[in-house]
Amino acid sequence: MRSGYPLRPAGILLGVLDAPRRVPLQWAALCLLVFAALTWAVTGDRSPLDGFDQWGRRSEDWADENAPLVEVLRAIELGFNTIGMTVLTSLAAVWLFVRGQRRAAAFAVFVMVVTALATTVLKLWLGRDRPQWQDTVGLHDTHSFPSGHASSAAAFAGILIVLALLFVRRSQLRRLATGVALLWWLLVCADRVFLGRHFPSDVVGGSLLGAAVVLLGLAVLDPRPRSIAARNQPLPEVFVSQRRLAVVLNPIKVEDVGQFRAIVGDLARESGWSEPVWHYTTVEDPGTGMAEKASVEGADLVMVCGGDGTVREVCAELAGTGIPVGIVPAGTGNLLARNLGIPLYIRSAIDVALNGQDRAIDLVEVSGDGIEKTHFMVMAGMGFDAAIMEGVNDDIKKRIGWVAYVLSGLKSLMFPAVKVEIAIDDEEPTIHRARTVVVGNVGYLQAGMPLLPDAAIDDGLLDVVILHPKKFLSWIPLATRVLARSTRVDELIDRRTGQRVVLRAHTDTPRQLDGDSIGPGRELRMECIHGRLLVRVPR
Repeated sequence: MRSGYPLRPAGILLGVLDAPRRVPLQWAALCLLVFAALTWAVTGDRSPLDGFDQWGRRSEDWADENAPLVEVLRAIELGFNTIGMTVLTSLAAVWLFVRGQRRAAAFAVFVMVVTALATTVLKLWLGRDRPQWQDTVGLHDTHSFPSGHASSAAAFAGILIVLALLFVRRSQLRRLATGVALLWWLLVCADRVFLGRHFPSDVVGGSLLGAAVVLLGLAVLDPRPRSIAARNQPLPEVFVSQRRLAVVLNPIKVEDVGQFRAIVGDLARESGWSEPVWHYTTVEDPGTGMAEKASVEGADLVMVCGGDGTVREVCAELAGTGIPVGIVPAGTGNLLARNLGIPLYIRSAIDVALNGQDRAIDLVEVSGDGIEKTHFMVMAGMGFDAAIMEGVNDDIKKRIGWVAYVLSGLKSLMFPAVKVEIAIDDEEPTIHRARTVVVGNVGYLQAGMPLLPDAAIDDGLLDVVILHPKKFLSWIPLATRVLARSTRVDELIDRRTGQRVVLRAHTDTPRQLDGDSIGPGRELRMECIHGRLLVRVPR
């Protein structure tokens, strides 16, 4: 049984992604059977579909009376012809290849090439003439059945849906992507009928053919990333362990807990791990107690699935124990996972946790007024960045993910500058005016923004950036310099490094740790503990 993400199937493609190969083959056979029946009906002297196809004449007549609509239809025809679809396929394949999703890229190319070849061969073999009422501009004199535009649009829409189901984490966005793909396919199909280029039965036939090839592609080429265990030799073990696996799960971060447990269980058995011992976080305990219990019970690996907050609690508890932590990112930011190169596709992240290599990374101890001594893994901040975290609407965050941070950021852009005293190691403190001060253990924010490009999570140092855009428009050169990884420092952007950092604001200022607001205060004291934690990373 093949297993993977998404966790809540909806529709044929959603169901066949995790099913045995015979399931997509069966659905493909059904599509081809209906296609064969349609082919029989539209060829020779058999014409039971004449009434249906004559609807195409009425549609073309109606469209012909709306000149602006015809221009739009012709643009759609030109944009999604053979050349247009070849360009789209090439762009999609190159993008997937560059992102390291080679199997998905091969799947996309296979589906589109096979669809194009099958459509061409069937057109030549069946030889159905075009409708006599087609649009006079750009008359098509090639054969009509099945529609090439419809088959390629159906195939490409199927590819987009498969990619969305595999790699888009949020169910709302997956549904949106699926709806957009289906609407685009319907638009292309309607274009062929309203321009009179094809009979309606041609469009139905082309769509059935494209869908069949997508399903065949799922049976022949698994688009999901290949397992680390399947493509690498096992790593040598310093000591022989019982390979006891514990999983700390934030249950609200996965769509289907039962399905997630099944995936972890299947992949653990395939990789030689014991049956997982499960621990669920609660509102009262976001992971500390669960990680402690897993450690006491003798786990050889603790897998944590949740957002940055859950990951932080588990990592802090297991720091110094020698027990590696496997991170399955399921939050909004997932900054630690992104900076460690851990894939966001849940099945691949589980694979890395089970079969990756261990890496020693730094942990940062932090204290301050009004907070108990704690730790962070990614970043701490005072000012604008913390105001963003405070201003995020949780309901909006659940629906649209990290875009909620963008909306909050736009509202907080002119957060007032504060006077901050910064002490690095044993140096004399310096006074700055800043809208935000960020202390980072890693370098990159959402979308790969290199806020601290020289930061490394295993160098034993903290990187500090002080941002002070004096005017609203000053954010533009600031963003430009950050994206360009400029090393220039001045009043707009200043940078410091050290093992110990103390921030003291002259007024109560919003503060955050790893993207979680910890309330306003005037002080943060941070110390980097070098190589304190073992985490699983790709190899």
